[in-house]
Amino acid sequence: MSLPMIGFTALPHVGGILGGFIRRREVYTWYASLKKPSWCPPNGAFPVVWTSLYTGMGYGSYLIWKELGGFTEDAVVPMGLYGLQLALNWASVPLFFGAHSQKWGLIEIVLLDGAIGATMLSWYPISRTASLLLAPYLAWMCYTTAIRYCIWRDNPDKKE
Repeated sequence: MSLPMIGFTALPHVGGILGGFIRRREVYTWYASLKKPSWCPPNGAFPVVWTSLYTGMGYGSYLIWKELGGFTEDAVVPMGLYGLQLALNWASVPLFFGAHSQKWGLIEIVLLDGAIGATMLSWYPISRTASLLLAPYLAWMCYTTAIRYCIWRDNPDKKE
């Protein structure tokens, strides 16, 4: 194992851990008060799912970085898209759970879905394995988007 591999694989977990502090504070209060679809996963599923998704996306980013010889000119688009989706991912929890905004949480997650798809497309010609490591992440985010849509539809944001 190399230091870059460990670093790239661990990086996504940083935002996940920080977001977890916000989510944990809200999951049994504000989030529990929302009307959610019957097919919403139990709260205990999130840490397990996110650990595997963050690990897969992080390792995939390492494979791309390695294949392109580091942060080269060829890496600007694929790593830039990866950085964009990672930033959107990390913003999702503070926006939805922290700000309690169903509308902006839904808009943001749709943008995130698009960024993940664009990242996968940019990675595929470089490393099919890296691109496919993002497939479970995109599937989970599409599922989460459907949940967020139902929450937005059934729990309008309160006017201030």
